[in-house]
Amino acid sequence: MSTLRVDAIRHNSATSDAITTHSDGTASAKIIDVGGGQLSHRNIVVNGAMTVAQRGVSGTTSGYASVDRFETTYSGTDEAPTQSQHTLTSSDTGPYAEGFRYSYHVTNGNQTSGAGASDYVRLRYKAEAQDMASCGWNYTSASSFITLSFWVKASVTQTYYVQMRTSDGTNKSYYFPMNLSANTWTKVKHSIPGHADISFDNDTNEGIYIAWYPYRGTNNTGSGQDANQWNDWNGSTITPDQTTTWYTTNDATFEITGVQLEVGDTATSFEHLSFAENKRRCYRYCQRGRHMSSCLVGTPGTYYFTRANIPLFTPMRATVSGTLKAATWNSNRYFGYKTWSSETNVTAAPASVTFSSGSITGVPDILTVNLHVSISSGSSNSPLPANGPGGNNVYPIEYYDVLLEAEV
Repeated sequence: MSTLRVDAIRHNSATSDAITTHSDGTASAKIIDVGGGQLSHRNIVVNGAMTVAQRGVSGTTSGYASVDRFETTYSGTDEAPTQSQHTLTSSDTGPYAEGFRYSYHVTNGNQTSGAGASDYVRLRYKAEAQDMASCGWNYTSASSFITLSFWVKASVTQTYYVQMRTSDGTNKSYYFPMNLSANTWTKVKHSIPGHADISFDNDTNEGIYIAWYPYRGTNNTGSGQDANQWNDWNGSTITPDQTTTWYTTNDATFEITGVQLEVGDTATSFEHLSFAENKRRCYRYCQRGRHMSSCLVGTPGTYYFTRANIPLFTPMRATVSGTLKAATWNSNRYFGYKTWSSETNVTAAPASVTFSSGSITGVPDILTVNLHVSISSGSSNSPLPANGPGGNNVYPIEYYDVLLEAEV
């Protein structure tokens, strides 16, 4: 009996790459070169299926405000764009059939003053330098490739641009155009060669970003950069001049899903991970949680404060900036005084308190965060109850919601 051994097969349902057995007992298979990359966790992009949105389903803040690891930045707008985690349905032909249930969706505001030279709206993903340095891409060789693939849809027909920039050494920039038809999902696959001048430090800082441009003004666009090849970074000519139609169309939309960046010159089928695994990977950069502390100190009628340790779900990438959320996430009540039969709420608690972690020399990841909150008495909570059970039979307990961020 003959035996067939296949050491590296990557199955791609779109091209039916699989082992085929024949009537004569032989077997054949198409072998796809993985280019030095691994089969599992080959996607460098975290949360490319847009399943995790710890900050909320929508927001208008420039930066991170919805889907984890993806941000929308903008400038010069008359009305802020809205970024959101958008739910897909079976009518979203293409991505829905491939298992995608969410997209990262941007709705344009009403830019009544027109498209200014410094205006822009940009969707962006940033990867750590150490992830690029150790992913298996021989990035200094023009014959070694990484491949970017994703689904994209826009409500306006025009040419859009995808642009990438490296952050270490000699900063390099790469762009390619996308010709999209209105309200039609398009699968984009683009292979990108290495370059002798590309470098990635082995650290937790930004190594490369991927940007999708619905619009960028002429202060940052123009001739001089060639498409489909690496150029020296020039912030004045990131891409050619861009069409203004999307930007000047009120409530125009742009959305992406299924974003995958992998080693090799072939776009393989998207690597779907469980929601739990996606969220665990997102925790390195953002954590939202509800906690409780009963280790409180107070002086009745004067002030009330606490020092609490916030346990982390996983170590975080770098020094953490945090926000204590009260009004938005916990109905403006996170200080309570428990008795045997009732609860008195402290309504003078601040809506939010910001805080940050310290760094540890020689330890790149943040392992713990400390929170210190101080509240002065006001008319709504003065005098504060005595601390501990005592004569008032009161025991203070604190609930708090926090948003911790350590984004690239």
